[in-house]
Amino acid sequence: MTKVAKATIERLKKVSTATIATCLFKKGLKNQFIQNVKPLKLGKPIMVGEAYTLRYIPAREDLNPITVFKDPKHLQRVAVEECPEGSVLVIDSRKDARAASAGSILATRLMKRGVAGLVTDGGFRDSAEIADLDFPSYHNRPSAPTNLTLHQAIAINEPIGCGDVAVFPGDVIVGDDDGIMVIPANIADEVADECLQMTLFEEFVFEKILLGQTIIGLYPLTDAKLISEFEDWKQNK
Repeated sequence: MTKVAKATIERLKKVSTATIATCLFKKGLKNQFIQNVKPLKLGKPIMVGEAYTLRYIPAREDLNPITVFKDPKHLQRVAVEECPEGSVLVIDSRKDARAASAGSILATRLMKRGVAGLVTDGGFRDSAEIADLDFPSYHNRPSAPTNLTLHQAIAINEPIGCGDVAVFPGDVIVGDDDGIMVIPANIADEVADECLQMTLFEEFVFEKILLGQTIIGLYPLTDAKLISEFEDWKQNK
């Protein structure tokens, strides 16, 4: 599994999921945005971390009574205690929010352990409490708090599907107000570098548009005079 450099993680905290989506699209990766998953609260800092995964399957009542939570080896609890600092816990809940993927106690424990964030394509119970934590969290919608045993935790840190996107352990997860992008670990460095350049260009474009510049020849950048202006602008930056 590729280990992503801390410097790469820090660079990705400066770019948007929209920019990452465009960058990955140019590389032929068209299905990296997790569908129907949104932040519990807008306006939090960009979330970036390597994926640590938990997978659920539909629960079978004879194997998954409520008493399973007393087992110290219950995989949901193990995942919360073993998810590495700086990682993002990504949960495959089969896009089913009828049962909670986690609640405020587990989210708080992850926060205190230094985990970077929490993502599920299902739902959370105690969603308002989780939203108020200093901890980025993303889900489909709130879950009914009584339906605790519709999901059965089955595997930790294996490839999963979350919101119709393949997530492999170690992939870089980036979340902002728009949602979640998944960056394959082996290209995270080049994606970070390219996205920073794209972000710099967009800053130039916004400056020009606010001054009344037409987008023709500017976005995309095809006008020779504007190309020269952009190069000078970058030098001053």
